[in-house]
This record gives sequence, structure tokens and C-alpha cells, in this order.
Amino acid sequence: MSVLAKPGPISVALVDDYDVVLVGVAHLFDRYADRIVIAEIDANEPLVDQVDIVLYDSFAQPESDYAEIDVLIRNPSARRVVVYTWNFHPDLIDSARRQGVHGYLSKALPARELVAALEAVHAGEVVVSAPPPRAPSISGLNWPGRGEGLSDRESEILALITQGRSNADVAKLSYLSPNTVKSYIRTIYRKINVGSRTQAVLWGVGNGFSPDHSRIDHWRGGP
Repeated sequence: MSVLAKPGPISVALVDDYDVVLVGVAHLFDRYADRIVIAEIDANEPLVDQVDIVLYDSFAQPESDYAEIDVLIRNPSARRVVVYTWNFHPDLIDSARRQGVHGYLSKALPARELVAALEAVHAGEVVVSAPPPRAPSISGLNWPGRGEGLSDRESEILALITQGRSNADVAKLSYLSPNTVKSYIRTIYRKINVGSRTQAVLWGVGNGFSPDHSRIDHWRGGP
């Protein structure tokens, strides 16, 4: 049986390693301030505020290693934890469910559906989006390199490379085949006009692909 949610907007903390990604997610809720309030935005910083939901953005995170999700689930300040991702490999969903996440939501969801899904989680439901077709993330999200024409998936691959991951690591962490990873990398090199991995890493470091370490408290007047 679903539990009754408290009246008023739901307080949400956003967690990932990249400010630009999290701020893009935060802006999705601008039109829904009466229903969703962003309490804090954390890039490589521990959760501080007591919040109804932590929305964990999986961008450039090691999705096959849910240590960070486990930390969030065990944090008494987080009433519920939701994964926000484009990767719907069944093993990832099963792993997240076993760890106790309360939602596994697609980045292809329109903002109104994302808000509704978070409200359902807040009311006590476990919500798992239907696996989306191969489609880009919804309009309004942001990521490093978007201005240079990189797609969200290409940006994620470059972020992992900038973090020092090998092709094999990238394939394992993102649940992509090695050939798919190589194809992404060739496209990335072409788009950013580099000819080697070293050049790509240097470009990444200089263009916002290194993880951030910051917290934004009280986003747009949040609690």
C-alpha cells in the first residue's frame, strides 16, 4: 500500500559529478516549482539536507558499480533514491532494484512525466520507466561538449576517457560493446578535431570534462 505523501512540494537533491549536467536537470523543474523544489545540487560532495528524493544522474558514472548509490540509500537524509539514466540494460536495472532504489527513470521522459514519476515515488511507489527506444535525451538537459556538437552519449564516453578509463573500462562501465565504444570515439575525434587519445583527453580537460567538486545550496530559493 502506498504511503501518504506530505503536503507541499517535494524536496529533491540532485547528485552527479558534473555541475553543467545537474544544473540542466534542475532547470527542467523551473515550471513545476509548486510541485518540485531543488534543495541542493551536489557534484562530488556528500548529501547534507534532509530531502524527500535524491535524483542520481548517471552521466559519466560507473553504472556497473553502485557504491555511490549504496551510500545514498544508507544516508538517513535521503528518504528515497531514484536513478536518472538513458541506460536500461536489464542487469543495471536489476542491480539498482536489489540495492533498494525507489525509481529508475529515463532521460527521455518529458519534464511533466518526470515530475509525475517523482510524485509517485514520493507517494510510496517503486517506478521503473519502460526501456526507451534509441533516442536522445529530452530537450533542456545539458552536458559538457554540447555546444561543440557532441551528443549526450558521446559526451559521456569522452568524460570517461578524460577520467583515464580505457576502451575496455568504458565498455564495461557503460554496458556498450567494444565496437560501439570505438565507433563513438571515432565520431568524437572527428567532432572535436583531434587525432589521438592524448589530444582528446587534453581537449576534455580544457572543456569541462573533468569532474567537479561543488555544492549549490538553496537552488532558486529552495529550502
